[in-house]
Amino acid sequence: MKLRRIELIGFKSFSDRGEIAINESGITAIVGPNGCGKSNVSDAIAWVLGEQSAKSLRGEKMEDVIFNGTRSRAPMGMAEVTITLTETDPTYPNGNGNGSGNAVAPAGPRNVVVQRRLYRSGESLYLIDGKPCRLRDIQDIFLGTGLGPNS
Repeated sequence: MKLRRIELIGFKSFSDRGEIAINESGITAIVGPNGCGKSNVSDAIAWVLGEQSAKSLRGEKMEDVIFNGTRSRAPMGMAEVTITLTETDPTYPNGNGNGSGNAVAPAGPRNVVVQRRLYRSGESLYLIDGKPCRLRDIQDIFLGTGLGPNS
């Protein structure tokens, strides 16, 4: 799986919608001055992948991930992070992987969109491809890939 896009709305310092596209080369750098939110991007990825510890996200309680407002901006009512990943089919040099030796054309890459929302009320919502799901369903997608909140 390859990370292709990250979208943040109301997550920590991202009051407005922010989007980071990952180019085909796979090399992307997030740069900026101290305090501009670079670390919040990695927190957002861990959070959407299922991180449950507010302390791991540099907060005291989970609601701390919701943009809290400034002098000129009102607090947000929810935080939302969306990641888009490209899932590629495994390649089998000697057939289709089932032992028959018959080659099967791969279906090609498929995008998987994973979202997490948290409302100030404490209500939380996980989505895969726009459909509500459980945290366990998201964890199952990344099982065996090396991806997860701690990676």
